[in-house]
Amino acid sequence: MRNAALVLGIIGGIIGMIVGFFSYGYTEAINAFGEIPNVAEQVSNPERIRAISLLAPVLAIAGGAMARAQALAGGVLMLLSAAGMYWGFGFNAFTMFPVTMAGLAGLLALAARQPDAH
Repeated sequence: MRNAALVLGIIGGIIGMIVGFFSYGYTEAINAFGEIPNVAEQVSNPERIRAISLLAPVLAIAGGAMARAQALAGGVLMLLSAAGMYWGFGFNAFTMFPVTMAGLAGLLALAARQPDAH
């Protein structure tokens, strides 16, 4: 289970980085070039989108990297990442895989039966 958590967390984080890159870029493009009514409008809270675009994928990758040695800490980080991506980006066609992968990875890491090595 720890290996599955590692792989899912890292893959979810990489896909989350792609979503985050485009989300951050979208908010910056609207600031730079202005809104186009009914086509491209600024999100209600661009600072939240920018923060989540950076933090959530990094939490998933860090949690995945920690999953084998410290499953509890890694699982918590991956669950925080999934919750952050859901809160920041919502659940849609672009976020369904990173949110689901990070969430499942967090649950698998927490459910690992073997105790953490100290």
